[in-house]
Amino acid sequence: MRRVKIFSGSSHPVLVQAICDRLSIIPAKCDLKKFSNGETSVSIETSIRDQDVFIVQSGCNKINDAVMELLIMISACKGSSAKSITAVMPYFPYSRQSKKKSHRGAITARLFANLLSVAGVQHAPPTQGFFGHPVDNLQAEPTIAAWIRNNVPGWKEAVVVSKNPGGSKRVTSLADALKLNFGIITTDRRRETMGNSIFLDANGHFAKLGDSTYDVNHRQAMEEDAEQQLESAVNNNENSGSQRLAGHTNSSSFGLPIPQRQTNGHHGVSPLMNSRRIDSESPPSSRTPIPRSAPLVNSVSAGDPVDEYTDERARDVITGRLIQGHLVDDDHPSPVFSTMSGSISALPADTLGPSQFDDQDPMASSLMSTLSRIPSNQAFSGNGDGIGALDDEEEAINHPEMEHTITLVGNVRGKTVFIMDDMIDHCGTWIAAAETVVKRGGAKKVYCIATHGLFGYDSLEQMEDCESIDFIVVTNTYPISSERIRTSRKLVILSISNLLAEAIRRNHHGESISQLYLHSFD
Repeated sequence: MRRVKIFSGSSHPVLVQAICDRLSIIPAKCDLKKFSNGETSVSIETSIRDQDVFIVQSGCNKINDAVMELLIMISACKGSSAKSITAVMPYFPYSRQSKKKSHRGAITARLFANLLSVAGVQHAPPTQGFFGHPVDNLQAEPTIAAWIRNNVPGWKEAVVVSKNPGGSKRVTSLADALKLNFGIITTDRRRETMGNSIFLDANGHFAKLGDSTYDVNHRQAMEEDAEQQLESAVNNNENSGSQRLAGHTNSSSFGLPIPQRQTNGHHGVSPLMNSRRIDSESPPSSRTPIPRSAPLVNSVSAGDPVDEYTDERARDVITGRLIQGHLVDDDHPSPVFSTMSGSISALPADTLGPSQFDDQDPMASSLMSTLSRIPSNQAFSGNGDGIGALDDEEEAINHPEMEHTITLVGNVRGKTVFIMDDMIDHCGTWIAAAETVVKRGGAKKVYCIATHGLFGYDSLEQMEDCESIDFIVVTNTYPISSERIRTSRKLVILSISNLLAEAIRRNHHGESISQLYLHSFD
């Protein structure tokens, strides 16, 4: 192409070279260097007067340096009389801060958009609402869908799953493009688990609040007591007229008689219990006659068929327990929230011994103060902004003193599952979702698919060690070190150089780019 210059920033030179190879041009020369104090210096070493300039700069592990380098390059091209300046950013810096996360927070993505506009950019990537200039938000979904069709065996029977409700829109879009079913995973903090606080039960024994063994035994005991009380009430109801104890008088603990209301001519029996009996009689003046067409109780004989609840959708909802980001069995002990409670503090000092909280504020050592320091799960299950809640989600799911309930909605048994999201930074939610669809849902193979592969810390290595994950599929929008690529067995990187090269070509010639959003483009 004539009268086009493509400049490469220092963030992702491999991607820029692939774009230029597609367009059969050479990257324009520019000198990028830093002073001893860390300042960035940019020098354009070719003429760009009255030419269309495209500056390709993606996010990287040194994001602030990449941002300043891009702004200086735009300003340098503007001062060199370029005809137009277009910023090509495969990964938009500060995209996770596109909304206010707290009352005193900043919308950093909008600030970065304003900096680009002041620097002189005339065409930019997302987010569209922050720019006054034209914006083309390219999507990697057609590239991902084409790879699935060509490389995944049996993909027509697969299921696309969102690991949080915030990403359901992109999941349903991919599912519609491939004509597949989709599912959703939600994760909420278990509020019934209150830690190992000790309290005194009804039998005078000490028990732990939140102890699963005690909860099960206590629930069974309550059910047995309820059944015994019901049987006793029924027997008393049948024999109340003829087998009452002689001289028996209901009284309170102070010896005072307790008056009881007479219902249907019987004493001491619940009105509801009598109303359930068809043969119960009432005085003629106590109620109006009820016609036979409207019986009080619909009795069912032993030989009549009983309708059962056979809704198939109920079988597609699966729940599990998450502790420190991993799926555990139902009998696994709950994590510890606090070692202090009001019941413990009421015990004698010689029993408990010296307390480590004597010098602290009582409010600081209370249970509510402890729980208030634990992150809330409001942003954990998705708040409509899947990107902005990622860090809070990972922090909550890996908290050592919190337990979560994970729910899978959708049938994945015996099927291939595509867990889809916009980026892979931390791995906690990915591993939890993969373990849920495999160990609880019965999926046979799991693909973790995302547009941007950030792989912060050792997330890629942890996903490699996860037995429930078979493949990790990302695009090359974000640079990944060659060492990590070489040592990875599950990582698959899709190139978007063809997509970006075609967008640059169409933009230069003034052609429509709507074809790039269609799934027929490859």
